[in-house]
Amino acid sequence: MHKAVLLQLGATLLAAAVAAIFLGARGALSAACGGLAYVLPSGFFAWRLAVTALREGRATVAAFVAGELVKLASTVGLLALTAMLYGNVHWGAFLAGLALALKASLFAFLVKT
Repeated sequence: MHKAVLLQLGATLLAAAVAAIFLGARGALSAACGGLAYVLPSGFFAWRLAVTALREGRATVAAFVAGELVKLASTVGLLALTAMLYGNVHWGAFLAGLALALKASLFAFLVKT
């Protein structure tokens, strides 16, 4: 799980760097906010699942489902919070950062440990 979160963080940083080159600071901040709105809840979910597995000896299905629900609600909340608090969002960069963070977890299966 932690490998996937690190790949998501890397993809977010890559999106922010590319947005900075083409769109400037506004685009970089928007891409970073979009990606971090998914990376932060994913990181918390991975940490919480690891703690549950250490405490109980294994991660339960109920802990996984509850964690996914909290992660989804947190992601939506952070996206809405960004849109409300940062009035100068570059929507293309914002959505690109989010999309790259979402798709980065697919590449976690390709990376050997």
